[in-house]
Amino acid sequence: MSRSQLVGLGVSRWQVTAELRARRWAAHRRQTIATHTGELSELATWWSAIFEVGPGAALDGSSALRAAGLRGFADVLHVSTPKSSRPRRPRDVVVHETRRRQPGDLVQVGLPRVRPPIAAVRAALWARSDRQAALVLAMSVQQRITTPEALATAFSAVRRHRRRGLIRQVLSDLAKGAQSIGELEFARLCRDYGLPEPDRQTLRRGRNGVYHVDSAWTPYGAVVEIEGLHHLEAEQAMADASRQNELTIGNDRVLRIPVIGLRLTPDHYMGQVADLLMSCGWRPEPQRPKICGR
Repeated sequence: MSRSQLVGLGVSRWQVTAELRARRWAAHRRQTIATHTGELSELATWWSAIFEVGPGAALDGSSALRAAGLRGFADVLHVSTPKSSRPRRPRDVVVHETRRRQPGDLVQVGLPRVRPPIAAVRAALWARSDRQAALVLAMSVQQRITTPEALATAFSAVRRHRRRGLIRQVLSDLAKGAQSIGELEFARLCRDYGLPEPDRQTLRRGRNGVYHVDSAWTPYGAVVEIEGLHHLEAEQAMADASRQNELTIGNDRVLRIPVIGLRLTPDHYMGQVADLLMSCGWRPEPQRPKICGR
């Protein structure tokens, strides 16, 4: 609890001091009092951050997402306040003063926190890297903390930011779901990296009928599957495994590339495509020497 909450319940400052001296209670920073002497739970740590930062404070960014149920995304503790609210800045808490705070941005009951779609967009804006920004957006959708449509609505309030173009592209990929990156766009990447273009509209026949392969180089027995976010879902993952098994049985060698990874680190994944093709027998054309005067 905060010291002011204890006062509101009729507990005097002297009573709080007596409990602390008797080591029945423990003080955490300046404003937080634990009515026990054990470690603070994660929920208690969040409340403590709110107490310490001061009026108008709310969990925001990845911290608000974690409070909403997000798992597996490690980050520091983020708290936001309205601009010019003169917040306190305790250690181990990143405090953001934001002009974007609107009356409807907060969850109305319980722990003060920003609603998931807005928190996810801010988590992407505040992320340490483009990769982390894309990851937190993808995880928020994959774990059903929010939806691509809600993210797009929240993102519309962002007018200027150095990461705006990246976030727009990631949200577009998330909204497309199964469409992932288009065949024509992947063919362009192959040309840009000096690789042969894959075959278009390639079909394979398996136990359960005929299915379409994203990108294949039939003469080399090489296949690349570009995977959108829906491939992380259990049913789709089983279908993908079955299809990859069919391709392997048919002597194809398969690379699976996440669409967001291809957006963020194309050099890495296109390098793997080149390695796959060379391991299957393809060789890049030798560079012609330049002739002076031509």
